[in-house]
Amino acid sequence: MSMERRDLFKLAGVAAAAAVLPAVVTTSASAAEVAKKASGKSVVIVGGGWGGLTMAKELRKQDKSIEVTVVEKKDIFMSCPISSLYLGGLESVTLDKLTYDFYAPAVKHGYSFVQSEVTAIDRKAKNITTTTAGVIAYDILVLSPGIAYDYETQFPTWDAAKIQNVAQACPAALMPGSEHLALKRQIDNMDDGDVIIVPPAAGKYRCPPAPYERTAMVANFIKQEGIKGKVIVLDTRGGKFAKGAAFQESWADLFGDIIEYKGFTKILDVDTAKKEITYLEFPDAATYEEGDEDEAKKVVKKYQVCNLIPNNKCSPVTKMADIKTNGAGYALMDGYSFRSASDKNVYVIGDAVSHGIPPSGQTAIWGAKRAANQIVAQINGKANDPKEGLPAKAANVCYSMVGGSPEEAIMVTHEFSADPSGVLNGAGNVPKPADGNGKFRSKGTGKALHEWFEGSMRELFS
Repeated sequence: MSMERRDLFKLAGVAAAAAVLPAVVTTSASAAEVAKKASGKSVVIVGGGWGGLTMAKELRKQDKSIEVTVVEKKDIFMSCPISSLYLGGLESVTLDKLTYDFYAPAVKHGYSFVQSEVTAIDRKAKNITTTTAGVIAYDILVLSPGIAYDYETQFPTWDAAKIQNVAQACPAALMPGSEHLALKRQIDNMDDGDVIIVPPAAGKYRCPPAPYERTAMVANFIKQEGIKGKVIVLDTRGGKFAKGAAFQESWADLFGDIIEYKGFTKILDVDTAKKEITYLEFPDAATYEEGDEDEAKKVVKKYQVCNLIPNNKCSPVTKMADIKTNGAGYALMDGYSFRSASDKNVYVIGDAVSHGIPPSGQTAIWGAKRAANQIVAQINGKANDPKEGLPAKAANVCYSMVGGSPEEAIMVTHEFSADPSGVLNGAGNVPKPADGNGKFRSKGTGKALHEWFEGSMRELFS
């Protein structure tokens, strides 16, 4: 049996095990008791991703008297960070390495886990309504719901059926789960031909380097398998994207005959039956920004695999909570804290914040720990300075694999600071490593990527 088939059987086994477990797993309370909690030390966390799980563990670590409940609609945790290595066929990252169950850390750290979807949030009554566990009361609510895709705004002429068809045929794979499995299957089964990767066209989106790391990893797969084809990136940023210089240097050195980057494009249509994508290609930044379609070239391109990542918006959970948000639904914050600008008893972490810090796994961990400090202080009637410890050097460290034989990676670090405008801001630096021989990539950075991920998983699950 191949490694890939073993991975799929393992995932199926985890899902089967989860299915026979109760919808509510608690360490010290029944479901009915959870619903009645409002003792002054009850924290409910919506979302069991990087931020939510870090928050749950950190709260219990700091104050064992705090009753913590995590509500998450998925029954399996799958990591988005380093998933591009799995998509690209690197033997160092299997599906098993990316997936975890939610129950073990809940038992170990003494918090409750509820596998359910939130259908309503009543801030006045201080409770949430769920599909399987009924009403759960809180004293402090933490929102860590992640992102949603915004096909509707980006492609206003597409109806719901068209959006569903494109979403399934050209999986975005920016939210972990079935999309990744579908995209992996398409890549593994592709014949000679091209892979189209479409990064989000505009706005904030989850993990800014992700589409470009994926580009390198798919190119690595094509090269490794001897497939006759290219990885074509249809972008809007003209090369000015996260770790842009480092990615482009690596692409040119390692996959110069495979990766084709088009920096000023506009997607018009995707015909999933014919496997054709139609787009405009603009000659330069000025014509693209002015939307001068008379100067653009219309292109119809055949593909074997299409990975179309639409614009992002915040999960609709923030709207459900009726808190102040910006235009894309990201929560407006109370100054430099992670507390909502609308409600002193609601905190927001992870992708859902409007702070000017990159939406990454490491940022989610950093923000969750910082927010946990603020919540513990509030619950215990103590003061907390939201600017304490700022600026925070290397608050975010993000690695991207760019080569598979040997494994070589690039990295960026961010310093987070209290911007005079009243929000947290991040300033990035992309270093050249000592073992890189003057390049941005190195084997040492590739090794550090794996060490960082393993450390992060210990942070969430150990």
